[in-house]
Amino acid sequence: MRDMRAEVEWFLDAIALARDVGALAMILGEMTSRMGFSHFALTHHVHILDAPNAGIRLHDYPEAWVDYFDTHRLGLSDPVHRASHRTSAGFRWNAMPDLIRMTPADHRLLELAHEHGLTDGFTVPANVVGEATGSCSFAIGPGRALPADALQWAQLAGIAAFEGARRIWLAGAVPPGPRPCLTDRQRDCLIWAARGKTAWESARILGISEETVVRHLKQARDRYGVEKQTSLLIRALFDGVISFSDIFWR
Repeated sequence: MRDMRAEVEWFLDAIALARDVGALAMILGEMTSRMGFSHFALTHHVHILDAPNAGIRLHDYPEAWVDYFDTHRLGLSDPVHRASHRTSAGFRWNAMPDLIRMTPADHRLLELAHEHGLTDGFTVPANVVGEATGSCSFAIGPGRALPADALQWAQLAGIAAFEGARRIWLAGAVPPGPRPCLTDRQRDCLIWAARGKTAWESARILGISEETVVRHLKQARDRYGVEKQTSLLIRALFDGVISFSDIFWR
């Protein structure tokens, strides 16, 4: 067994020096092999055929599997991707039922992945507020066992690889415009609306008039350039202006 601490130190240094996705993919492929895995996939969870430039994607998965995955638009529904939204720690694929409710379609998808040569794996979530969710997965092929003694190193490698890919991707992306900023009162009104309160109820809670609540919510929608309150809520959650814990408080 290699000295994995030294391998990870090499990998972190190499990732920091990578200046393009081709170099990063080569480095990640080498580290994948050194840790005892067969394949890697580093990706934002998007429908890549709909928006090929909307996110990061590096992999050496079997092409037949990738073609199936893309043509069936599995970027958002893949159980591995969905499970990575429920934890910040890396997880073995056989632990997914502990994170999400697995449907019959999910089980069929995993069986199909197995048939395409992805028999087991370990996924490291990479979720950044204001961006599409993402992950870095390491998989094994037929006849190989998951390298259990390397999983802690795979966690570190996955995090470093995704951040390295983000650095390269963001450097080449068109800089986004400034994000809308809500006032404290607009945010308060939106949170109470998200909790199911009417404008009248929010007004009683906040000690302001119903008309003021309505005005704050309209101004918040105007700042985001949306007409519907549902759209405002989604955008605010995506940007991290409010969080699910703000809504589902105890």
